[in-house]
Amino acid sequence: MKTVLSTKILTPSQKELFLNSGLGLVEYDALKIEFLNVKIPLDCVNYIFTSKNAVKAFLNQTKDLNKTKFNAFCVGEKTKSILVENGLKVVAMAEYASELAKNIVKRNQNETFVFLCGNKRRDELPDVLTKHNVQYKEVEVYHTHLNPKAFQRDFDGILFFSPSGIRSYLSENSLGNSTLFCIGETTAAEAQKHSNHIIIANKPTVENVLVQAIKELSFRTDAERPPAGRAGSRSTMRNPKKP
Repeated sequence: MKTVLSTKILTPSQKELFLNSGLGLVEYDALKIEFLNVKIPLDCVNYIFTSKNAVKAFLNQTKDLNKTKFNAFCVGEKTKSILVENGLKVVAMAEYASELAKNIVKRNQNETFVFLCGNKRRDELPDVLTKHNVQYKEVEVYHTHLNPKAFQRDFDGILFFSPSGIRSYLSENSLGNSTLFCIGETTAAEAQKHSNHIIIANKPTVENVLVQAIKELSFRTDAERPPAGRAGSRSTMRNPKKP
């Protein structure tokens, strides 16, 4: 049986995708999140969230407030869903932070923002806002720590959801001949430093990463795979076409 390693503990509904796939699943959290004891300024209207952890930190400090007065600008559909469920108005959502930054510059350049983030946040969004003189205050509300774990075995596929997750895994393990399934271009760029066996999800969601792994590995033998270097080969980095 082929086995897939997820570097993130999956939800029950996500695990269900593996039912009847013919694949084994091993999972662990390659990262640990530490929420900081920092006071978030709540006198602003517009808040930027590039992760679900930033949303959690915000919600922990606004439990007793009427959240309809806040506008949210976020990255990812799951992040948007959490915000909407908790009463915030989502003004803009993008799949990547760089896209969100461009949207803000285009439509909300003269407004003021609070950007809630972690210590591993990337530079694309703040760089774009600064370049276009968008006024914002950055507040670090959580830290991401590597959570290394050694595995005394190889995996047919490894699911990665962030560059930090890749660094955590590689601190104790090697990739061997595993196919790496990455949630997006940023994660794939880190993976490409270590392997050419990379497949990028065509949509940056955990579910799509799982679907790509199942599609690539389940019920397939090596003899069924296309020759290396041709379309569909697992030996070169590729991004499946959107349906």
